[in-house]
Amino acid sequence: MSTEKPASTSSVEPVSTDPVDRVIHYHVQTKHHFNRYARALGYLDWANQPDPFRRFEGAPLLSLPLLMPDEDPVSPDYDAIYLPGAVASQPVNVRTLSRFFELALGLSAWKKAGESEWALRNNPSSGNLHPTEGYVVLPRLEGLDLAPGLYHYAPKEHGLELRAGFSAEQIARLLAPFPSGAFLFGLTSVHWREAWKYGERAFRYCNHDVGHAIGTARIAAATLGWHMALLDGVDQDTVALLLGTSRTEDFQDVEPEHPDCLAVVWPSGDVKREALFVKRDDPEMPLFLDPVVVKELAAGLWYGKANQLSGEHGVHWDIIDDVAAASWKVLVEKLSISLPTSSVPISDTLHASLETNDAGPSAGQIIRQRRSAVSFDGKTSISSATFFRMMERVMPCADRPQLDRPMPWDVWSYNPAIHLLLFVHRVDGLRPGLYVLVRDPMKLPFLQQSMNPELVWSPAPGCPEGLPLYWLLEGDAKKLAIQVSCHQDIAGDSAFSFGMVAEFEGRLREGGAWWYPRLFWEAGLLGQVLYLEAEAAGIRATGIGCFFDDPVHEIIAVKGLNLQSLYHFTIGGPVEDGRLMTLPPYEHLKPKGKGSAAC
Repeated sequence: MSTEKPASTSSVEPVSTDPVDRVIHYHVQTKHHFNRYARALGYLDWANQPDPFRRFEGAPLLSLPLLMPDEDPVSPDYDAIYLPGAVASQPVNVRTLSRFFELALGLSAWKKAGESEWALRNNPSSGNLHPTEGYVVLPRLEGLDLAPGLYHYAPKEHGLELRAGFSAEQIARLLAPFPSGAFLFGLTSVHWREAWKYGERAFRYCNHDVGHAIGTARIAAATLGWHMALLDGVDQDTVALLLGTSRTEDFQDVEPEHPDCLAVVWPSGDVKREALFVKRDDPEMPLFLDPVVVKELAAGLWYGKANQLSGEHGVHWDIIDDVAAASWKVLVEKLSISLPTSSVPISDTLHASLETNDAGPSAGQIIRQRRSAVSFDGKTSISSATFFRMMERVMPCADRPQLDRPMPWDVWSYNPAIHLLLFVHRVDGLRPGLYVLVRDPMKLPFLQQSMNPELVWSPAPGCPEGLPLYWLLEGDAKKLAIQVSCHQDIAGDSAFSFGMVAEFEGRLREGGAWWYPRLFWEAGLLGQVLYLEAEAAGIRATGIGCFFDDPVHEIIAVKGLNLQSLYHFTIGGPVEDGRLMTLPPYEHLKPKGKGSAAC
């Protein structure tokens, strides 16, 4: 990497020192408009395209076993992962960890066109640039022949790089408040990977991808009968300390990583009350870590130096650094959630239905086959039943305690801030037009007051009871959807598309600037759920990061910053590109002579 300071881009407008004002400034500055797009380099600097695979040179690599889909642990039926108690909990061992990382962050395939090859992964990413890195903090566990410590997941090698060795006693102290068998899972972002292509808008896309990865990890855990909860009471300094991103000596002259979040993952089963942080009739689990123990762990022995991802950086986007600093979570919150004292038993009815019904596709199959569509056929329609099922999947049931919410919405404790503005094109039984899904029914008055008072707000015909889906306007919305989605045909050639509209300024003013990335996490998680639902329905989805922000708001007459569209999405009948060859994900790791045909 060149030691010369790259050209810097910054806004000439004075910005308040208030963190909320700064993130709002970033958001407004990075909007796309009909007459101009958010700032980017303007061309693709192919010679300096970032390496999508981070490695830590000098860190020991421990290969995880490459498991075939029919090898234990075998993935359950896709529908079963959404049914409480339907998936038997697996112990934490090297095989289950291998399956967890495969389905969460592993490769799904390689694509080849001519002499060019590129990897696809099970976690979606804007532009397939993959800014997200995964980490795991492992204690000493029976059946897990890995030294206690912090590991970085290397998806190309399907292995764990030992970044830091921790004493078993110290990790036991750190994890003592959590259920037996628990470990920590962490995510970081390399902002440069997205900024290389998308410029100043990259911070948005990196956080979409954090949300995607939270979703893939939570769903991967569900295939093993495990729980997962975001430790959102932890401050970001502690996340950086535990994951090693604050170790400047390990990232000298290379692209840094931004610490995003930590989560705790644990097998389902009876909860030992005496092992929990709070001893009471309803045992509770903290959503924070002891910072003193984290500091002790971080003072230990570390391994490896981060590799360089690009030879040169032509432009440095100061505005990304500023919004990252402004949205940095400095507050430690001693949050906790209630844990059930025993696992949820599977009902006799559910058990019978799982045994007698024809087996559907496995969750692993749906996860591995997921792709982002690049084109739709403009004619495939879906049934209203399929459409309603998709809408029900993204309802978080926020009135319930966190761990009683449907998977994957049990991963965090806060109430939803994202609602769907739907452009319905080809859904049998529904009139084409504009609809809205209110993901928190308590917010219906707020949404109605924030939008055009002349909108109809009529319950969608045939809608299941309790699903807050409303028809706003009737008419052909295909051209409108294409226009506001940066003139991309995929928004109108689909069965339906939508914008994810967030409760914006009020949520930031009330909760703090650190809520800004979390709004995008929610959008990314929502997108991951619908990626898989589309595959299960025999169609395909794709996320749309390029849209004209304020023209979307003008459709429903949103004024000010009460609501903001953060992510667009579209679902329909895909058109495959016959020029591309699909190759297996880990053929490069198998001994020569034992290859398999292209899939």
